[in-house]
Amino acid sequence: MESRKTLGEWLDYIEAMHGGAEVIDLGLGRMTEMISRMGIHFDCPVFTVAGTNGKGSTCAMLESIFRSAGLRVGMHTSPHMLRFNERAWLLGREATDEELCRVFEEVEEKQGDLILSYFEFTALGILKLFMDAKLDAVVLEIGLGGRLDAINSIDPTVSIVTTVGIDHTAFLGPDRESIGREKSFVYRAAPCHAAVCADPEPPKSLLQHAEEIGADLRCVNRDFRTVEHGDGTFDYEGRTWSLKALPRPALAGEMQIANAAGALAMLEAADELKAIHVGREAIETGLRRVVITGRFQLVAESPAIILDAGHNPHAAHELARNLASLLYKTPGKTIAVVGMLKDKDRFHVAGIVKDEIDEWRIASLTGPRASTADDLEKEFLRAGVPAEHVRKFENIPSALEFARGEASHADRIIVFGSFVTVSAAIEALRKDGFKVDIVP
Repeated sequence: MESRKTLGEWLDYIEAMHGGAEVIDLGLGRMTEMISRMGIHFDCPVFTVAGTNGKGSTCAMLESIFRSAGLRVGMHTSPHMLRFNERAWLLGREATDEELCRVFEEVEEKQGDLILSYFEFTALGILKLFMDAKLDAVVLEIGLGGRLDAINSIDPTVSIVTTVGIDHTAFLGPDRESIGREKSFVYRAAPCHAAVCADPEPPKSLLQHAEEIGADLRCVNRDFRTVEHGDGTFDYEGRTWSLKALPRPALAGEMQIANAAGALAMLEAADELKAIHVGREAIETGLRRVVITGRFQLVAESPAIILDAGHNPHAAHELARNLASLLYKTPGKTIAVVGMLKDKDRFHVAGIVKDEIDEWRIASLTGPRASTADDLEKEFLRAGVPAEHVRKFENIPSALEFARGEASHADRIIVFGSFVTVSAAIEALRKDGFKVDIVP
């Protein structure tokens, strides 16, 4: 076994093993076998979060509430912005290079002749790290779909489908019914497990699968709901919980109370299962303290610079609502810095947000799934974006630099289209002296 001393060496090795980090190879067989070989299991409750959008915010709220309760919590999310370590949030911090190298060694020792994907190998290492830490709670984000995602190899105490929208159609199917069914496989049967659906219009396929397996399914507006108040607070009403005048989550965006409702429904279910309990004080503190990178995140003012990793039509609707709200609205214009992957619905994303954007600065990304600025321009013009308001750039840093140079103090710059786009913008801003923290 070749010795690899640094995290960078390990990641290069893992990428080369199965064709690279961009390769998607769905299936649970390899994960199930490796989990058995490595003896991975959790003596604490596991919270699994699936959905088209809202996953990151829901995970972040759960993690923040658990830490506010004084609990030891680990959270696995993907992708990362700048550093791989962001995928493993342990005890309120990123996992260290040393911790990750240690568990990767353990994965390699047990893999034998199995060829693992990038995500499988790294997820196994992170799961082993969390198991060794003897945590009070584990929060796991489903990266793609549900049924065949590697994380679904771990049985959750409580699982949620946040929303069901159109994304990853090549793997999950062409419509909400097929996608909803794929995501519904994160659910497990009662009475030892609970399932939550935070989508107000769930596909029939999701409801059907939950019924088929005998899941204790809790649906928004049926089993739990929220009521917003003009003073910025909201009430949560569930099956057994009634929480009045909770603080709005400290995350920008019109959907954050809906995301909070889903997180609270998961906590309520876990409480009913006697798996874990958090009090009102921890909930309030966790909501006030929660932060997340790249979710309509304001990183500068005068002009405002907002980062949003949204990359599908569902996220585009939310972005349009946020831009139209009074939250950051000023008399100035809105300048978009955009880069997207070619397997995303670029046409509909542009069509949804175009009325909220005055100028478009579009850029090429890098990698096998990247869309060039030329390709992006074609899709955007087809969607009705005026050609005279579009300018193309070789990369995100140059597009952002141009936008910052042309923007007045009253203008807004919105950087969106993918995690790759936001990551590139963060790196560029940091080089120019901006303080942009990476948080889960």
